[in-house]
Amino acid sequence: MAHSESALPLRKLQGKVAIVTGGASGIGEATARLFADHGVRAVVIADVQDNKGQIVAESIGGERCSYVHCDSSDEKQVKAMVDFTVEKYDQLDIMFSNAGVPSKSEQTILDLNFSQFDTLFGVNVHGMAACVKHAARAMVEKGVKGTIVCTASAAATNCRGGTNMTDYVMSKHAILGLVRAASQQLGVHGIRVNCVSPSAIATPMAAQAGLTSEGVRTAFGPFTPLKGTTLTVNHIADAVLFLASNNSAFVTGHDLVVDGGLISLPHLMTTEN
Repeated sequence: MAHSESALPLRKLQGKVAIVTGGASGIGEATARLFADHGVRAVVIADVQDNKGQIVAESIGGERCSYVHCDSSDEKQVKAMVDFTVEKYDQLDIMFSNAGVPSKSEQTILDLNFSQFDTLFGVNVHGMAACVKHAARAMVEKGVKGTIVCTASAAATNCRGGTNMTDYVMSKHAILGLVRAASQQLGVHGIRVNCVSPSAIATPMAAQAGLTSEGVRTAFGPFTPLKGTTLTVNHIADAVLFLASNNSAFVTGHDLVVDGGLISLPHLMTTEN
């Protein structure tokens, strides 16, 4: 649910143009709505869930929001998404590269299925890099000192290597590397690149992998030091807003972990997006 207008004394993104990939549901939808609440001139929702994406775009309303079908594993579609945004709204200030997929099954390195591995990496790594590349190119061409935020995972910061979701954990580590490299390279252009790393959270994507709200509480609650609060998509959207706004004007190359102080155990795993 979007934050109420009365609760927003400051419009932190006034006049900005943003893209949110994976914006049809979950973290992406919550962030697109929050961006709209905070005054973006336009937000472009990109996803492969066309019906859901159109509904979200229409509910945000009018010329302020557009939906674009984009499979981020296809660089041509990513470039077309960015080109559409710049052509329609004349600029791009914020890229929230959020689209991702979970592991289809638990696999150790001993039984790693490289067909599944390549499919997952196509979205989580290739797609993420394509979004950063083409967003940055558009920003540099227009002289925009923009912000890029990627969705990583607490699995890349807290996991101690015992998880059986090898492909997923590897992909999220790759995102940290992407953010660290890109932030160094793009800083000369005034472009900031950061990532947000949620711990386990119940979203429609997570539900497809069998992770429900009750399952999250049961599996992760006992090991999360912060009690009395359950992680929601709005918590992640708030973190992305911070990284996308001038509140973090001197923050780049940073991984903002949103995990309630989770102390990972070897068998724990996170799934989001």
